[in-house]
Amino acid sequence: MVAVTEEKQPEFVLPEVTLRIGSATRTTGDRTHEHINPATGLPDAVVPMAGAADVDEAVRNAHEAFSVWKATPAVQRARALLKLASLVEDHTADFAALATADNGTPAGTAQLMVGAAVEWIRYYAGWADKLPLGRITSVAGAGGSFGHTLRQPYGVIGVVITWNAPLISLAMKVPAALAAGNTVVANPSELTPFSAMLFADLIREAGVPDGVFNVVTGGAEAGSALVGHPLVKKVSFTGGPDTARKITAACSQTFKPVLLELGGKSANVVFADADLEAAALHAAFMAFGVMTGQACALPTRLLVQDSIHDEFAARVAEIAASFKVGSPLELDTICGPVINQGAIDRIEAMVAQARTDGARVLTGGTRLGGELADGFYYPPTVVADVDRESELARQEVFGPVLAVMRFCDEADAVALANSTDYGLSGYLWTSDAKRAVRVVEALETGEVVVNGAPNAVAERPFGGIGHSGNGNEGGLEGLEEFFWTKSVAYGAT
Repeated sequence: MVAVTEEKQPEFVLPEVTLRIGSATRTTGDRTHEHINPATGLPDAVVPMAGAADVDEAVRNAHEAFSVWKATPAVQRARALLKLASLVEDHTADFAALATADNGTPAGTAQLMVGAAVEWIRYYAGWADKLPLGRITSVAGAGGSFGHTLRQPYGVIGVVITWNAPLISLAMKVPAALAAGNTVVANPSELTPFSAMLFADLIREAGVPDGVFNVVTGGAEAGSALVGHPLVKKVSFTGGPDTARKITAACSQTFKPVLLELGGKSANVVFADADLEAAALHAAFMAFGVMTGQACALPTRLLVQDSIHDEFAARVAEIAASFKVGSPLELDTICGPVINQGAIDRIEAMVAQARTDGARVLTGGTRLGGELADGFYYPPTVVADVDRESELARQEVFGPVLAVMRFCDEADAVALANSTDYGLSGYLWTSDAKRAVRVVEALETGEVVVNGAPNAVAERPFGGIGHSGNGNEGGLEGLEEFFWTKSVAYGAT
């Protein structure tokens, strides 16, 4: 195990990436994928890519384990999940180290994300033995009747997660599914396999029976086999809209429900009466300091009232330019690399198009070279005077690029904020409480954050509308995603 110092994450040995099927581990799949470290551009591991036969075996193991796990007393499921939370917390340094290797998450950010994952696991562990399994119903009439409802687990849940936050994505899905009595087959991205390996080890150490949680690494082939498997009764997916369309189409063949947590193009609306320094610090950090801009709920559109626009945009650019970009192993690094060369190409193309459309780059805008040239490093980039109809204003970048636009009044701000196909998160800065209430109600997003409050916490539901998905993770609503309801009625005799 590794220990984190105050200055730098130490060197560590990566775990062997294997398929975790029932009690077995397997180092080979249909083929392999060479994992590239985003910070160095160098290969550092070989990832087995599960094929359809591997996925079928994993699903059948989960299906066989379901009857045992469903019958396990809820208090025992709660104890196992509480132990899992403690084990993950004990391995904070290890998970942080794995995150830096998985996708280049800066070590300081990675440690905070482990803490968040622990809270999600503990939250759903707490619900496992407390959730009412139904409610009593009655019907007036001839003699009356007695009835009740039952909440019942689905069975095997297919969990498909993208590469940007593997541990927190697992923590948002798996504990809720297990607390409800389901079993899981998880398909983490081949781009970020390491965190799932340790997570699987700790689930077993926590006392969860073999087969209840399985891992099949791999890309489209494994994902397609998983979501289309007839024994998978529900799918929970985090990723992009294009993949979500394919998953939804596959699930429609057997009418299985699917929970979708997709992308976002979240607006951060700043009115002139806001605490402008606090708003500027928040705008810069949320756009760049959280996973280098590679997260779905980040405020990547900054909408600023006309009267303060120029000064405020300049201040945000000044703060962004002060952020250290560098090795994710160094604890004072704010921005690490993006995931791969494809991400660099996409970001460069979108910034170039914005320039062509007449936008001004206030800071950043060019891939970093020098000692960072071998990795996939792009600096915090603030782009002002972005055309409202442009690609940068409407499409997700998934990188450290902030699009700044101006608005004239409240109605204009709301219209601009609602002008994309996405509807995940919204952010609002104002000192006017009545305005805050009006704008919160008007924003077409699954969540709204007012004056810098924390978002995506375990206690509150988190989900989107439109191209940002459906359903919820977090809160009681997130647990209820993993039950179906049965209605029962009894006659008088």
